[in-house]
Amino acid sequence: MFLRVINKTKIFGTAFAAVAALGQADAAKSDAAGMAFFEKNIRPVLANNCYQCHSAEARNLKGELFLDSKQGMLNGGESGPVIVPGKPAESRLLQAIRRDGKLKMPPRNKLSGRVADNFAKWIRMGAPDPRVANGGNPVKSKIDLEAGRKFWSFIPPDTPDTPEVADNTWPRGEIDRFVLAKLEANNLSPVRDATRHELIRRTYFDLIGLPPSPGQVAAFLSDTSVNAFEKVVDELLRSPHFGEHWGRHWLDVARYSESNGMERNFTYPHAWRYRDYVIDSFNDDKSFRRFVREQVAGDLLGRDKREPTDEELVATGFLALGPKPLNQGNKVLFKLDVVDEQIDVTTRAFLGLTVSCARCHDHKFDPIPTRDYYAMAGIFRSTDALYGTVNGQGNRQASDLHAIAGNEADRVEKTRKHDNSLYRLNGRLLIMEEEMREYREKGSNATGNERTRMRTLTRDIRDARANIKSLEKKSPDADYAMGVRDGRIGDARVLVRGEIRNQGQTVKRGFPQVMDGVKAYPISNRSSGRLQLANWLTQPDNPLTSRVMANRIWHHLFGEGIVRTMDNFGATGERPTHPGLLDYLAVRFVEHDWSVKSMIREMVLSRTYQLSSDTTEANAAADPSNRFLWRMNHKRLGAEALRDAMLATSGRLDRQPAGGSVVTKLGNVNVGRAQRQLSQMQRNTSQRSVYLPILRNALPEMMRLFDTAEPSLIVGKRNETTVPTQALYLMNNPFVIGQAFNMAKRVMDTAEGRPDGIRLAYELAFARAATDDEVSRAHEFLNSVAEEKDRPGQWTVLCQALLASAEFRYID
Repeated sequence: MFLRVINKTKIFGTAFAAVAALGQADAAKSDAAGMAFFEKNIRPVLANNCYQCHSAEARNLKGELFLDSKQGMLNGGESGPVIVPGKPAESRLLQAIRRDGKLKMPPRNKLSGRVADNFAKWIRMGAPDPRVANGGNPVKSKIDLEAGRKFWSFIPPDTPDTPEVADNTWPRGEIDRFVLAKLEANNLSPVRDATRHELIRRTYFDLIGLPPSPGQVAAFLSDTSVNAFEKVVDELLRSPHFGEHWGRHWLDVARYSESNGMERNFTYPHAWRYRDYVIDSFNDDKSFRRFVREQVAGDLLGRDKREPTDEELVATGFLALGPKPLNQGNKVLFKLDVVDEQIDVTTRAFLGLTVSCARCHDHKFDPIPTRDYYAMAGIFRSTDALYGTVNGQGNRQASDLHAIAGNEADRVEKTRKHDNSLYRLNGRLLIMEEEMREYREKGSNATGNERTRMRTLTRDIRDARANIKSLEKKSPDADYAMGVRDGRIGDARVLVRGEIRNQGQTVKRGFPQVMDGVKAYPISNRSSGRLQLANWLTQPDNPLTSRVMANRIWHHLFGEGIVRTMDNFGATGERPTHPGLLDYLAVRFVEHDWSVKSMIREMVLSRTYQLSSDTTEANAAADPSNRFLWRMNHKRLGAEALRDAMLATSGRLDRQPAGGSVVTKLGNVNVGRAQRQLSQMQRNTSQRSVYLPILRNALPEMMRLFDTAEPSLIVGKRNETTVPTQALYLMNNPFVIGQAFNMAKRVMDTAEGRPDGIRLAYELAFARAATDDEVSRAHEFLNSVAEEKDRPGQWTVLCQALLASAEFRYID
């Protein structure tokens, strides 16, 4: 039957594709991401390896080629342009780096394959390059910290005055007043409010990442109390599924993965503990201030008073999860790269700043001198990362882990297993010793086979005694977690142009000077400085931390941030569309003890959130990208929510937490050598997608196709692509067909008669009733695809069409 359903689905491919309505779109990274990639991966290589011969400062310019400006690279030298944006194969610079032809650059030292791959990726991105100087005329500037402190994002937020509006009947709260004031100033009018069907589906997906059931929709529609919607919001904020959905948003930023990636893609068997820590933190509505402090310095929070808790140690996994060049033989270079990655994730996640762009030179756009980079580098160089990979198989950089107590049930179970192992070994040893005694009593009368057996027993008894001795010395297996701890304490020296052999002055550990108004605590010679950094990040007068998080929350509810460049609040980022509103939210966030749930509640209960996604011709002409929020943005379901919604709609979603990860069962292995096992593990689960094994360079197919966050990157805003492979997946993948089959069975088992079945299918898929026209069309459709005797096949094809429709994949 199942094969017949698949065949009928393929036969119906043409009509099905029309229902899916998928087209092609550009999947390129944003300009801001491209610029950040250039600053982190391209500019340092050019500066360290090319400028000596190919820049305006070169004593003897070679080949009339300038590589110190965008125009210089596009113009090229004596042999023409060296890059062709978008076309790595035609770019002579990449050929020279890879030494594919006669030209080999740099001439003496071959660059690594990773560097070449980064250049290829950069060229495919269109070779984004912020260097605007013409070749031979480089722009030189000196950072003016006083001027930098006047930039909007470095001025601490203050509670703004509530703006006056002409229509005082429309706003329901302060958020609405800020929005309406902007609309009125731009001659725009808000559209109608969302219907109750639209609102409950939107809110369920936005708060818990799952669709409402028909019963939940019916209960909301029948509730005529004035606070009916408020009750729904409060119920969803209490749901354990809230943390699973909002925790996944943070895991995007934290570049969460269960493997290292890069050339040596070893698994991280204990990374899942950080995932569960994040989920629990959002469910518990942990103060975001506490959340930040635990991730940066959880291992230090208990000093002088108590030992850090397991939770605090696990939280520091934030600093250990990043990709690392494990095949790097030079321990100093390895440490510098790990430190750079830690600076990058810390400053972008919490501050929305690209501080790591100042590793080789003063930041080209923001008031962050190189010395500020090395002031922070000293903090992280004084920190040891605990990521748990072992030596061997090309891994030259092994690491420890945090040993943690784990929970009581786990300890009891491990003690039982430990004791059972000892019992079995002792029992086996007694049997072998008794057998050996019998053979020895025979002496010279023992047969040849018996003497051979005695030699084997001698070896086995020796091994058993050694194993028993080892087990008796060991306590039951400890639980482990990734994280960090203080290492060898010391300040860092500036590396001129990022070169390890070109050391400059020593810089005291500290924080970006542009925010010198933020209260900072002195860093002693006995501590790395991470605790002081954690406290500095979460001071109420820090101008960025509360703004950045409030903006992240707004983005996930409204589809765009007030600052649309989520991880860049610097000069190359976008300016806020509603600066007063952003400051209001940042101040409110701090006043409410940095409560994420309180912030979400206020936003969701605003009238702005409850607008429909309708458009009007006049508004669309004046504000086509909806920057002033005259309607709700259409939002596409994330990859995880799409998969979870299919499972929920089919009735097969396992809503229980995973309680671990299948990756743990594999141990510390290279992902490439366990690909088949991992793929099977990723498929054979009906739990929520947040619990799927997330491995760098080996994401589950559905996650990869529907734009889940790239786990090697800090992702505050996901890409949203529409490509033909998505339509093919929805039409032909066994998972989608299987959920359609299960949904069809659910409909047939529940509904009485075809019209009721059609209505139930629409309620399950779209949280609304089918129109009379839709019922009629679905009835005709069922007649067209199969004979009445093949009811499962009929309903499966209809249900698959609903699951693949644009209405299922988008939130209005």
